[in-house]
Amino acid sequence: MRIRATVAAVSGALALSAFVAPAAHAAGSTPDVTFSNMKINKGSSMVVGTTKASFSVTYTVTHAASLSASSFQTGPVIYRGTSITSPSDVFISDEPGTCTAASTTVLNCKATLLFTVNGDWDLDNSEAGSWNVGALAADKDGNMNWKGGLGTTKVLRATKLTVNATPEPVKKGKTVTVTGSLTRANWDTHKYGAYGSQSVKLQFRKKSSTTYTTLKTIKASSTGALKTTTTASVDGYFRYSFAGTSTSPAVSATGDYVDVQ
Repeated sequence: MRIRATVAAVSGALALSAFVAPAAHAAGSTPDVTFSNMKINKGSSMVVGTTKASFSVTYTVTHAASLSASSFQTGPVIYRGTSITSPSDVFISDEPGTCTAASTTVLNCKATLLFTVNGDWDLDNSEAGSWNVGALAADKDGNMNWKGGLGTTKVLRATKLTVNATPEPVKKGKTVTVTGSLTRANWDTHKYGAYGSQSVKLQFRKKSSTTYTTLKTIKASSTGALKTTTTASVDGYFRYSFAGTSTSPAVSATGDYVDVQ
């Protein structure tokens, strides 16, 4: 769920989806909990395409001995800005975490972060990149405890890469033309679009090998198109490989086999 700092939702409800925006409540000491071991998507970046995507979150909650575990709920938060209590943008889990007791004061919790690209609170292209990680605890009376500074994570625009090597088959020593395209998710249009002017490696793997070797590096055109030539030597697979950027992940095309005769 996305909550803008200027939006005030209904307070007093225990469900995370009814929390007010951080700016409406200063971080308090109630519920008296601390968070640790926050891990989003097993430590990997969250890659979102043109439809909704959800990612698992695990974390540990330590609460005061005087506080009943059933009297509050918690959930993960990602935010931008210097403080979780005055963020420029915030996403929290739609539902509270599900927790099991590890001891009388420690809970091991699981939750889910959900993103959409075609809803009222969807992602837009400017939100790709790094986010700060935090958490939120709330009790049934609407008292909240916002905790920031629990690490960083990334939300990235998914990338796609294709390849086609021709002719197939080809005579040894002749020219092989390798074409393809690099695209990425556009969260504003809800479609995949050209990812132009990016450096992409042409790689080759011999039929008898499991390792790709880089033959050359080329740049995609403004429309994301890729085209280059190389010389046929032995049977094997050609592919393009993209190293990724701060807003989009690395991706490699499935190798295209060429029989050299």
